[in-house]
Amino acid sequence: MRIWLALGALNGLIGVGMGAAAAHALDATLAAEAIALVRTASLYQCLHALALVGVEAMGERRLTLRLGFAGLGFAAGCAAFSGGLYAKAFFGIEAGALVPAGGLCFLAGWGSLFLAAFGRH
Repeated sequence: MRIWLALGALNGLIGVGMGAAAAHALDATLAAEAIALVRTASLYQCLHALALVGVEAMGERRLTLRLGFAGLGFAAGCAAFSGGLYAKAFFGIEAGALVPAGGLCFLAGWGSLFLAAFGRH
């Protein structure tokens, strides 16, 4: 199974759907601040969905531990960062450290991808 491709596609699907909902359907049900949270979550989710697809493409030639960590960082970041913002926007749930932890996961993913460019591991 092509896990990074599957996760990238799933996150892209959710991200685009949420972005469309924020642009067209949520005005009547959510406050402007909540819609802004959905837009931010959607943007980051879509960007990192593409990053996951890139990890899959790079791994086709040679999957390395660093690429695997990049994929994990991007996937975990989508779940924690975007998921935490969606939870706050739709349900009023304060995610606490979840959103910042997701941001750190994104950073770790990008750092791992950077290191993958220079090594074999």
